[in-house]
Amino acid sequence: MKTIVMPGNPSCQGCPHAIGLKALGLALEDFVLVIPAGCSTIIAGIHPKATLNVPVLHVPFASAPAVAAGISAAFKRENKKKNVVIWMGDGGADIGFATISGSAVRNDDIIVIVSDNEAYMNTGIQASGTTFWKAKTTTSPAGKREDRKDLAAIMLMHRVPYVATASVGYMNDFIKKLEKVKSIKGFRFIHLHSPCPPGWRFDSSKTVEIARMAVKCGAWILWEFDGKFNLSPASKPYKDKNKRKDLKDYLKMQGRFKGLSENEILEIEKAIDKQWKYIECFENI
Repeated sequence: MKTIVMPGNPSCQGCPHAIGLKALGLALEDFVLVIPAGCSTIIAGIHPKATLNVPVLHVPFASAPAVAAGISAAFKRENKKKNVVIWMGDGGADIGFATISGSAVRNDDIIVIVSDNEAYMNTGIQASGTTFWKAKTTTSPAGKREDRKDLAAIMLMHRVPYVATASVGYMNDFIKKLEKVKSIKGFRFIHLHSPCPPGWRFDSSKTVEIARMAVKCGAWILWEFDGKFNLSPASKPYKDKNKRKDLKDYLKMQGRFKGLSENEILEIEKAIDKQWKYIECFENI
């Protein structure tokens, strides 16, 4: 166990990436980070004032899986046991999706973590494939009209050894999943929900609370696949729609949903219900 995010790092107050990166140090003893361009590039800093206390290689967006696979192969050749971890945002996963998919098809021995703050935050809060329904961004000022891309479900269909979702609001769950994947060989993928205070327009003290609310209202579903599909304990109660918290409470805390009509909220609720229908199908895998 080691502290990998050093004091004085330039992350925003309440930054979910900084929270998630700390979990890596709690779960993985010996690893190398590969980071494509994004918010985490800024957090890591540059030599001699780097703020991540692990080896970090910064790479262009689309090259991260290929670079990580090469590093992993080099360690194996030298008989060194190190996990190679890609840490990227949803923007990096959009731009680099073809190489992520190719890496999954090859079953490269790497861990891919997408810390998803639901937009291209580092370049001006533009909408990404995973931006939440109706969310306002600089490229969707009236609210996003397109459906959300279910990145974890897509990776599940690649039939890789391990796929999971996680949340910075449920760190024990995330750490347990990280501890599991470090002993699995092959391509491993974790989709981490990471609410962003400036991008989502909420108070920086509310990051963890909002992450938990997303799970409790059913908007973010925690699950894992390691040969068998399972809902994570934190999400199991909310399979029953009647036990979910009010979606409006989640939405009203975020400025990106300001001005939503009742009909638009109802549309989001229907989209969430549809997502749970997909989960029911996965449970039969």
